[in-house]
Amino acid sequence: MRLTTNYLCATAAAAVTLGLMPALAQAETTLKWAHVYESSEPYHTCAVAANDLLKAATDDRYGIEVFPASSLGKEVDINEGLGFGTVDIIYTGQLFAGRAFGPIAIGGAPFMFRDYDHWDKFRNSDLFAEMSQGYSEASGNHITAMTYYGARHVTSNKPILVPEDMKGMKIRVPNAPLYMMFPEAVGANPAPIAFAEVYLALQQGTVDAQENPLPTIQAKKFYEVQSDINLTGHITDALLTIVGGPTWDTMDEADREALTKVTQETSVCATDAIIKAESELAEWFRGEGVTVNEVDRGPFIEAVKKLHNGPAATWDQATYDRLQAIE
Repeated sequence: MRLTTNYLCATAAAAVTLGLMPALAQAETTLKWAHVYESSEPYHTCAVAANDLLKAATDDRYGIEVFPASSLGKEVDINEGLGFGTVDIIYTGQLFAGRAFGPIAIGGAPFMFRDYDHWDKFRNSDLFAEMSQGYSEASGNHITAMTYYGARHVTSNKPILVPEDMKGMKIRVPNAPLYMMFPEAVGANPAPIAFAEVYLALQQGTVDAQENPLPTIQAKKFYEVQSDINLTGHITDALLTIVGGPTWDTMDEADREALTKVTQETSVCATDAIIKAESELAEWFRGEGVTVNEVDRGPFIEAVKKLHNGPAATWDQATYDRLQAIE
């Protein structure tokens, strides 16, 4: 897989250089892959590069066209579009998938993972495989891969060093209930706003803060309208790659396997790029004049843990215990 993935990443880089020019030879069926992220981000460039791999693996029966930046709808819209057949593949957060099957949202809850290694082992665990099957049975759609999205941090116009610094702060969160667990635990006021509208909301002061991984803060230019990045690392987040049921049901087994393999290679491509970016971006932001604050996560963890199995939880205690026991 590594050789193929290296090819995928190289092709992704070339796609950016060439302005994301479409391939000349068209597949018999072109699958629509929708997401809400920018065309400069590795989720997109790696998915664009997957077109050639899928065409080769299916003898040109299937290709992929990728639609970035909410061009086919907001996150809720593209999730619904899977069932309608208006989109074929999406990237989406675990908390949005949790609307169809509650337990799978656990991976997107704050401070659910000790670190990246814990998350990576969860991604490859029997527990995650069981959750993916449960999601398929509940929704009719199929999870084929999970991509590292990064550790989510709070941006603001003042330093946030302890939970009390967030008391009363209006913070934008994605429009899924569990994203409210972290701000509520520290006394902030969560404000669900669509991703495409966040920059303007920060610029106009509609909200005081937002939270996202460093690569997303860079790609969406949130650092232009926020003075501080506070390294809370409160969610080790991921994107699910999901193929819609109507699309899946029209494919034969060999083509399903090919699509699954290609989306998993795409996941490796994007994950590797995000890990590299996270290691470099704190210093890059400082060079741009942004204040990057190191944060003692302990008090934040203690505040949030009390809510892990509270009323907002969409999983049972046994599922929580299995996840925490992964080593």
